[in-house]
Amino acid sequence: MQKYISPEGEEFIVEEQATNRILNEGIPFIIVDIKEPRLTIKEDDIFVYCNRQGNIPSDNTSGLGLYTSDTRFLSCWELYLNGREPILLSTSAERDYMAHIELTNADISEGEQLKIPQETINIRRLRVLAGGLLERIRFKNYNPVRVELKVELAFFADFADMFEVRGLRRKKRGQLFQPKLDEERLTLAYLGEDEVLRRTEIEMSQAPHWHRLEANKVIFGYKLVLEPNGREVLNFKISPVIGTDKRETPGFNRAISGQRRSYEKWEQSCTIINTDNELFNSVLERGRNDIRALITSSPRGSIISAGIPWYVAPFGRDSLIAALQTLPLNQTPARDTLEILAQMQGKEINPWRDEEPGKIMHEFRQGELANIGEIPHTPYYGSVDSTPLFLLVMSEYYRWSGDEAFIRKHKKAIISALDWIDKYGDIDGDGFVEYQRKSRRGLINQGWKDSYNAIADTNGKLAKAPIALVEVQSYVYYAKKRMAQVFRDLGDEKLSSKLAQEASTLKDLFNAKFWVPEQAFYALALDGKKQQVKTITSNAGQCLWTGIVDDDKAAAVARKLLDPAMFSGWGIRTASKESSIYNPMSYHNGSIWPHDNAIIVRGLKRYGWIKEAEHIAGGIFDAAIFHPYFRLPELFCGFTRRGSSSPVEYPVACSPQAWAAGAIFMILQSILGLTPNASKNLLYINNPTLPTWLNQVSLSNLRIGGSRITITFSRHEGVTSFTVPKKEGKMRIMMEE
Repeated sequence: MQKYISPEGEEFIVEEQATNRILNEGIPFIIVDIKEPRLTIKEDDIFVYCNRQGNIPSDNTSGLGLYTSDTRFLSCWELYLNGREPILLSTSAERDYMAHIELTNADISEGEQLKIPQETINIRRLRVLAGGLLERIRFKNYNPVRVELKVELAFFADFADMFEVRGLRRKKRGQLFQPKLDEERLTLAYLGEDEVLRRTEIEMSQAPHWHRLEANKVIFGYKLVLEPNGREVLNFKISPVIGTDKRETPGFNRAISGQRRSYEKWEQSCTIINTDNELFNSVLERGRNDIRALITSSPRGSIISAGIPWYVAPFGRDSLIAALQTLPLNQTPARDTLEILAQMQGKEINPWRDEEPGKIMHEFRQGELANIGEIPHTPYYGSVDSTPLFLLVMSEYYRWSGDEAFIRKHKKAIISALDWIDKYGDIDGDGFVEYQRKSRRGLINQGWKDSYNAIADTNGKLAKAPIALVEVQSYVYYAKKRMAQVFRDLGDEKLSSKLAQEASTLKDLFNAKFWVPEQAFYALALDGKKQQVKTITSNAGQCLWTGIVDDDKAAAVARKLLDPAMFSGWGIRTASKESSIYNPMSYHNGSIWPHDNAIIVRGLKRYGWIKEAEHIAGGIFDAAIFHPYFRLPELFCGFTRRGSSSPVEYPVACSPQAWAAGAIFMILQSILGLTPNASKNLLYINNPTLPTWLNQVSLSNLRIGGSRITITFSRHEGVTSFTVPKKEGKMRIMMEE
């Protein structure tokens, strides 16, 4: 019998029968077990992903579990009543940190005699996240006689790294230990190859009446005797422990009240948005709460995580775009995100991590596989657009906040990012920023459409690197143009003029090389031989946002985007129905992404294509209404909208997801035409145009620099006007046509 003594002196016995593999290893999780909606709650860096009954079945192949720090701390969590799974009545995770599940019993018999008729026992599962996971299970008897219930709960933890859960095979795993049951506590433990001891501690309000081991599961049993109308409650506290780091978890009621206060505080710090459309208000409220839920703390600070369940981690691109989208709502997430990304900026040439000096990271992971170097995410830098987006968000944050001290603090990071664009981003010196993977474990495609088959020509042939993406050039253009304005404010006229000239040169070169005359549209990319990749995609639509599109080409781009081959009725597809790569059920080649559409809406509005922007905004709003809790998912399928049909879900989309949650705020900013310049104490309102489904919008507590403003927009007979009933500070408001 092998033993392990932890640094704290705790003894564990090695699990001799352990197979040293995760449950269902090698079985693709994607779509295999996505048969019904899932339930997701999150607080800080801990989240639960389970079925609607609240269970994590031991044989699930869809990644269900309790996670923190990129590790699954529960891979099985099942509730049985007299040997049967209870019947689901209802379930809700409308509050991002809490789930409420109502269950009832099936018929319970002994032999051929019916003992307890179905639907006479109510089982209520309430769970809340606060440091750990707290669950309260209440059983209530609605029979006119006393009943005896046999309640069993099964637990197991495989301690799989998130990359294992998603399908990565590894050479060797660490060591699982035998479960330890001490009165009212169960400990599951695993020693990783990184020499870190990970534990799942499960505390019970009462010791189980029996327990047993069965097929990698620990099963607790309780005999509950309920009088007529009687009730019994079982409480559980589940604490993930990494090394010696065990977090404090308050009691159940304190946890709920504490989380409620935290969300109230978040709401008070945000712009208060009210409209005359209650459904739109619900979409806005959902987006605001989801952004709060996705904010995750780390030793470096707080950042918006990309999405649940697969991407609860700091990202470059995703976190930056979500921060950009939500600046009209709250500027703190943008500031915090920029702070962390500046700290993690590339410092050396490291091919394993696709790292280069000045480059902004793509993804950071803290699990076992990252710790032992099996994956390069420590952090990994394989995104071509994170660096220009960092500059864009830095400039946009400055426009909203006027925080010159923050800009000066990060001037070195800004200069390094600009240097990366010119020195490393432009691989072949042709004036465009390209990508080419160096890490064997890195991404082949390194734009936002990063699936392996996303960049393909009209014949379906995959483009060869180095690849210059159309939208990336527009990000670079806008980053240099906007940073030129920032450095002018800082008094650096020389650098300002240099950046402005580089932006102008890039715009001319871009329109010469990316425009496809016979399609009246921009190419998706230039491949390694500088040939145009002419597939019609949504990427070019994002270029409208940055202003890189020549005025004489904007109309053609707008018409192509709104053509039925691109616009489904719900939104703009990622690829045209007429392209060889089109598949409405694919991740990037025909699906619809809310964030992509929000950027396109902003661009159309910039070039004066108001009705077209309204069509897309209306489609995305309608799609949100059809999804649970009015929540926009990461993406949905690109099938054409027909009659009373609803959007077709993409089975493994993250939900909530950061830039989907933020999309509605970017759309609203575009509709209202808000353009701040806090350093000049100015708010420009550019051609506000409320759509037909909005007659009034009120923004209260809108922060721009040191000012707070209340603005009310109204639409009457097709004309939108605004009033400013309240203003604190020196801000001046100017109307621009």
